[in-house]
Amino acid sequence: MNSMPVPVVLVHGWNSHPGIWKRLCQRLDAAKIPCHKFDHSRMQTSSLEDISIALADYIHNLRRDHSYEGDIDIVCHSIGTCIARYFLEVRDGNTRQEKVRQLIGIGPPNNGSALAELFFNPVYGPGIIAQLNGVFVPQGFDPDADPLVQDVRPASRTMQQLRVAGIRKDITYRMIVTANPYSIPAFFPLFEGKTWESSESGEYFMTGNGDGIVAHKESIIPGVTLDIIPADQDDTLDLIPIDQYCHINLLRNPRVLEQIMDYLTAR
Repeated sequence: MNSMPVPVVLVHGWNSHPGIWKRLCQRLDAAKIPCHKFDHSRMQTSSLEDISIALADYIHNLRRDHSYEGDIDIVCHSIGTCIARYFLEVRDGNTRQEKVRQLIGIGPPNNGSALAELFFNPVYGPGIIAQLNGVFVPQGFDPDADPLVQDVRPASRTMQQLRVAGIRKDITYRMIVTANPYSIPAFFPLFEGKTWESSESGEYFMTGNGDGIVAHKESIIPGVTLDIIPADQDDTLDLIPIDQYCHINLLRNPRVLEQIMDYLTAR
C-alpha cells in the first residue's frame, strides 16, 4: 500500500465471496487505487464478532506487509458493513487505533435484519427460506446453526452493542441503498419486487423502500444520510437490467459502482 491514493479494503457479506468485487476492482485498478479483498467465506460457523477480529488481523497484516500507517477506506456489502462497524466502533471505538477515512456500506442492515428475524418465525420462516433457497440462502440452510444470521437479528446482543457504541466522529460514513418505487416485480421476482420490513409493533409487511433483502429502515444510522438509488420504471437509456438494483446484484449495477468511485476518488 502507498499513501496516495487511499487504499481500499473490501468486505463481502453473508453467504457470499470476494468474487462480487470483480467489477469494482476493475474500476479501482483503472484508477490506480490499491484494493484488498477480505475473505470470510470459510467462516460460516463464526460469529460476527469473531469475523470482525479476523478483519482486524487482516488489516493489521496488510499494514505490516506494506509498511503503511496512513488512512484506508473500507467498502462493504450487506452484513460486511456490520462486521466492519463492529471492529471500528465496538472493538476499536475507544482507542481509535485504526485510521479509516471512509466506511462505505452497500445495502447495509445496520439496525439488524427483519428478514433474519423472519427466518426464525414459525409462520413465515419455512416459506421464505424455501423461496430464497439456492438464491440468497445456501442449500439446506438452518438459521439455528448460523451464528452470523443470529447476530443480525434486530434484538441480538451484537446489534445492541452497535447501537450503544454509535458511529465514530473521525470516520466519514456513506450508506448506499436502492429502491423500487414503482413496485416492478422483476426488481426481485421472489418477493414480487418488494422487501420485508417490520413495524414498531412487531408486525411484518412488504415495502418498495428496500433492495429486496434489506429495507431502508434497517440501513439508517443517526447522523448519516442514505444515498438512495431508485430503479426507474424505464431504465432503457442506461441499459441497466432492473434486477441489478436488488441486493444480490448491487455490485453489478453501474450506478452503484459510480457512486462508490465518486466517494473513493474525492479529494
